Amino acid sequence: MDKAASLAIALFLVLSSAADAHGRPWRVGSKAFTESVVLAEIAVQLARSTGHEANHRPALGGTRLLWDALLNDELDGYPEYTGTLAEEVLAGARPAGSTGQDWLAAALEARGVGVVGPLGFNNTYALGVKRAVAQRLGVRTISDLRAHPELRFGFSSEFMSRADGWPLLRARYALAPADVKGLDHDLAYRGLATGALDVTDLYSTDPEIQRDDLVVLRDDRGVFPRYDAVLLYRLDSARSAPAVLAAWRRLRGRIDAATMAAMNAQVKIDRVPERDVGAAFLRATFGLAPASAPPPARWRAVLRFTGRHLLLVGLSLLAAILVAVPLGILAARWRRLGQGLLAVVGIVQTIPSLALLVFMIPLLGIGPAPALVALFLYSLLPIVRNTHAGLCGISPALRESAAALGLPRGAILHRIELPLASPLILAGIKSAAVINVGTATLGALVGAGGLGEPIFAGIRLDDLALIMEGAIPASALALLVQGFFELVERSIVPKGLRLRSD
Repeated sequence: MDKAASLAIALFLVLSSAADAHGRPWRVGSKAFTESVVLAEIAVQLARSTGHEANHRPALGGTRLLWDALLNDELDGYPEYTGTLAEEVLAGARPAGSTGQDWLAAALEARGVGVVGPLGFNNTYALGVKRAVAQRLGVRTISDLRAHPELRFGFSSEFMSRADGWPLLRARYALAPADVKGLDHDLAYRGLATGALDVTDLYSTDPEIQRDDLVVLRDDRGVFPRYDAVLLYRLDSARSAPAVLAAWRRLRGRIDAATMAAMNAQVKIDRVPERDVGAAFLRATFGLAPASAPPPARWRAVLRFTGRHLLLVGLSLLAAILVAVPLGILAARWRRLGQGLLAVVGIVQTIPSLALLVFMIPLLGIGPAPALVALFLYSLLPIVRNTHAGLCGISPALRESAAALGLPRGAILHRIELPLASPLILAGIKSAAVINVGTATLGALVGAGGLGEPIFAGIRLDDLALIMEGAIPASALALLVQGFFELVERSIVPKGLRLRSD
């Protein structure tokens, strides 16, 4: 990446972190499901009640993303569960012969992490089916599922791969269903409701269990451990903000399962914002009245999401143009080198976008940086390839004629070759821009913001209107970007070439 590209990305990082320049706030993250967001809101508002500035980075993704962000000083704390820590995060740290979870606190402290809790409820994994299916088949326990391999299983993607999830369950219960799918946790409930699925994984405090009249199958072999809710925090962060830690400790034992389920229901079923649910809990439990600004009007929120989205797309595309066009020129001049360059950028394009974002987090942390770099890398292939193809498609006779006239090689490139190749180069830039508009929505999963925020919030809350708040502007933005480059093509491509390409 050349200096101009680096400066473009650095400018965005400076702008996005300007709010942190005057003293660092207490940074709380949450996973991409409602209960984690609610608990994080409670933790943030409780921290603010001490007079300490705090902010919430909501719905960042899965367990590993937040754990790594905590260890890398990208977060100061986040809600977690003891079963997840014992079976997934710290599985290799369990002392030989130990039982239960008493060893967790020491293992966390060795990694510079403290724990507050338990908060008062055990949100264990469970399997659930619709009541009509349970009654028809006489299914009451997980063991009963062995007799019905024809049932369609649909599990959250994290549950499918976690050591304490489907692999463990399948082995302990000797389950061998014919149809097992991985999908978003919240979409699985829709699959049960429509009859597309028969069995899914549940969190025991999910409000959909009562709403959809589901039967929770008894874990008759005791496979699932306890998942007591706790708050994790960095020990060095707590030393600089002891009042926050003292406030968090007031939450120990104060949230029982019924209260948590009720708060989840307020958000997911009654459509009450998480910040309001958290504020109501603190008012009822501790008599606190957290000061918070009213949420912005929806149109203002959409403008804010769109502005951040444009920054992500614009700066990553600018950096890609500054790098990819010279690479395309090199690939056209030196054919063997060109094949290698095209192969490398082609391989990058085959990496799934979400995986590429996750790969970037250990290097760049959470926020806009991993999204910008991932979008930059995805933009390279169409621009490099089209620049290479446009230059290679120029007749050698034209170059020979220009050289015979005494034009130096640099002048031939700028006055003849690049103008002739400009339609293809612009087509590559246009393709990269449109692809970036769609891919940038995934940036919301790593805290980069943009139009992915309302989309993923809408999926989590099963709110079609919220999904449309992100999807419609993203689609409109893609069309506007395409139209913009059509105008650019008309203004900079030589008229003869433009007419010939129309």
